[in-house]
Parts: sequence; structure tokens; C-alpha cells
Amino acid sequence: MSKPTKVRPPSTRHTRRWPASLAVFAVLVLQLLVPTQINTLPRWLMPALGFLLLVPLVWMNPFHLRRDEPWLRSVEVVLVGVLVAVNAFYLAGMIFFLNNGDANEGRVLVKSALLIWVTNVVAFAVWYWEVDRGGPFARAPEHEREAERADLLFPQMTVDLPGWKDWLPGFTDYLYVAFTNATAFSPTDTMPLTSRTKVLMGVQSAISLLTIAIIAARAVNVL
Repeated sequence: MSKPTKVRPPSTRHTRRWPASLAVFAVLVLQLLVPTQINTLPRWLMPALGFLLLVPLVWMNPFHLRRDEPWLRSVEVVLVGVLVAVNAFYLAGMIFFLNNGDANEGRVLVKSALLIWVTNVVAFAVWYWEVDRGGPFARAPEHEREAERADLLFPQMTVDLPGWKDWLPGFTDYLYVAFTNATAFSPTDTMPLTSRTKVLMGVQSAISLLTIAIIAARAVNVL
């Protein structure tokens, strides 16, 4: 007598809210470590503004995405926009410091570059997560919101293998896309399909490339 086939319950990793919240929280804490040489604003300003925007998102969906409200996505987009804008401000401050600061303060540049690079990865990971196919609520089949066309082509969407049917990306997948784009300065295994995603990837690559180029220029000056 054959054993009954076990039906694996559908994965809910694509509805998890806490990985994105934890990543943003970590980046906001890092803002408290921004060197004063590249930041003319109070250190607490960016974390305070970020936490104010993060609180309603976590309050409405602490661990999983259950409650879908149109204004929540607007808050998410504003939060990501603030992160990217402030990060660009820090990058401009680092460029100014390189041209006008003490050439021996390499620790300031390295610390600043690392913070900018990490923030760049996390901010754009959240942005990809929120943009792709209209956001996580639109991607989830159990929700009523109609999904838009795909913005990113993941490898799992192109294969016909057991265990990958009806696969949906989670935040860690978008974090990996942002990480590889920031290190390779171009898409790796996941391809952008829409113009808006190509623009986002281009901006992220430019920020990452410029950040690393500044550190390389500092190293050349030391040598």
C-alpha cells in the first residue's frame, strides 16, 4: 500500500514584513555613527525621521503583511526616498571632505563609505521590494489587489523544476538583487524588465561606484 503524498503548505516568506523592518531599523541606527566631518545636520535628525515613518508600518503589519492600506505604501515610498536622499547628501559631504579635509583622516572616509554603501543596498532593496509588480500585497495571490506586470525577472520564474512552481520572491531576494547590483555595478542573475527598475538600478550602481571610487582615490593619494 503506497504512502499518502504529503502536501507541503504554501510558503509565506513573501509576506514577511519583519526582514525589511529589521534591515531599515539597522540602517537607521547606523546613521547615529555618521562622522560629523561629512554631516552638517544633527545626527539624531535622520534616525528620528526614519523611526517616525517606520512605526506605522510595523504597527499595522508587525511580522507578516496582513493589513493592506493604500497609505501604507505611500509611507514606505517616502521612507525609502528619505533614505536615498540623505544618503546622497552624505555622499556629497564625503566628496567635499575628500577635496577639502585632512588627507590623513582616512578612517573618516572608510567609515563614511561603508555606511553609505550599506544604506544604499538596504534602501534600494526595500525600493525593489515595494516596486516589483505593484508591491508585496499585489504579488501575493491571497490578496485581492491586482498585480502589475513584473519589474524583475528572477531565475526561479524561468525554470520548470519541482518545488519552484508558484514561487514568489521575499525581501531577502530583493536584498540579494540590491547587494549584487551594488558590487557588480550591473544586474547579475536577476534582470530588470521595466524602465523604472532600470533607472533605479542605474542610480544605485552610480552611488555605489562613486563611493568605492572615492575610497580608491584616497588609497592612491596615500600610496
